[in-house]
Amino acid sequence: MSNFDDDQVPLELLRQRAFNLRWATVPEDVIPLTAADPDFAIAQVIRDAIADYTAGGVFSYGPPAGLPSFREAAARVQRERRGINDCTADCILPTDSAASGMFVTARRTLAPGDEAIIFDPVDFLFGACVDAAGAHSVRSRVDPVTRTFDLDGLHDLVTDRTRMIAVCNPHNPLGRVMTPDELRAIGEFACERDLLILSDEVWGDIIHAPHQHTAIASLSPEIAARTVGVYGFSKTFGLAGLRVGFLAAPNPRVRDELLEVSKAPTTAYGVSTLSQVAAQAAYEHAWPWAEEFLAHLLRMRDLAASRLNAIEGITAVAPEGTYVMFANIEGLGLGDQDAVADWILEHAKVRVVPGSPRWFGPGAAGHIRITFCTSEAILTEALDRISEALAARRRGVE
Repeated sequence: MSNFDDDQVPLELLRQRAFNLRWATVPEDVIPLTAADPDFAIAQVIRDAIADYTAGGVFSYGPPAGLPSFREAAARVQRERRGINDCTADCILPTDSAASGMFVTARRTLAPGDEAIIFDPVDFLFGACVDAAGAHSVRSRVDPVTRTFDLDGLHDLVTDRTRMIAVCNPHNPLGRVMTPDELRAIGEFACERDLLILSDEVWGDIIHAPHQHTAIASLSPEIAARTVGVYGFSKTFGLAGLRVGFLAAPNPRVRDELLEVSKAPTTAYGVSTLSQVAAQAAYEHAWPWAEEFLAHLLRMRDLAASRLNAIEGITAVAPEGTYVMFANIEGLGLGDQDAVADWILEHAKVRVVPGSPRWFGPGAAGHIRITFCTSEAILTEALDRISEALAARRRGVE
């Protein structure tokens, strides 16, 4: 039996607990292919670690900089799996989610009136963390057809107020896995312009062969010294509700400044010790589960790409990493992305994420995003509904 068989989706619990546009927020006859959150129960070894810790009955304050054992586990993964050879526990700052880590990094780096370069389209959190720091986002356009980054054009975006460049690798929503050459160009650009690199690598373990993930901090000591890597446990291990991630800052001074800005030493901020225990167990014991999950995702990716591309008016590119698929829907003739998402919800009873500026920026127009981190049965049912609803519409129009 596989952890990812059709009968391994606990729908009753998901309808009670899965929020953020998912099962707990939609009518029972709707399938949500929305937030990137797996539909499967987490690995048993993580559940056992949580149970063992809670059995002791003591939930005292943890150290402000995080549990030493968790920080060491995270640093070991950085060295052994991501090639960041000089990463030690002193480089690691636990955060109460990867998203929170992005906001802490922006607050540490940006002042009101400063500027940060982000790509377009990209997940809304990039612009949101820059806005929260009182700074301004300057968008670098990604070609919607070739999905290539205009790295030569980065120099034209720099002003005397530019302080940071933010990278999402693998990229959400495009599913691109950036190449070492692309990352090196960004790293050298940041070194030349004295910019901090915020590198969101929360998807770094969800890579589909033959592609390989490169951590930008692994490319050179100079690039590592100005990089803050953002990591989480929701995409790979399904721990979104535990609110745990970490920042990896190979520069000790930057890491200390991040800790100070976070306010963790005042206890106004900090990650639950129980969440750190779960995350440590994931890194130390749950990789076989994650590898099985990745094999399942590859099959779901190919299924979704094949089925969507068979629908007249939809073009979908199979992602190189992540479990989100960004499909062009301009050929459907149903209006913009918001209108298409609303039509699919009404007529197919499937909820998808429109490529609206509020979610991904102006460059996402004409697209919808679906997730495929569910069972084959649920994904097939959702795609059947979309295909059949659109076929019925075509017959009606004809």
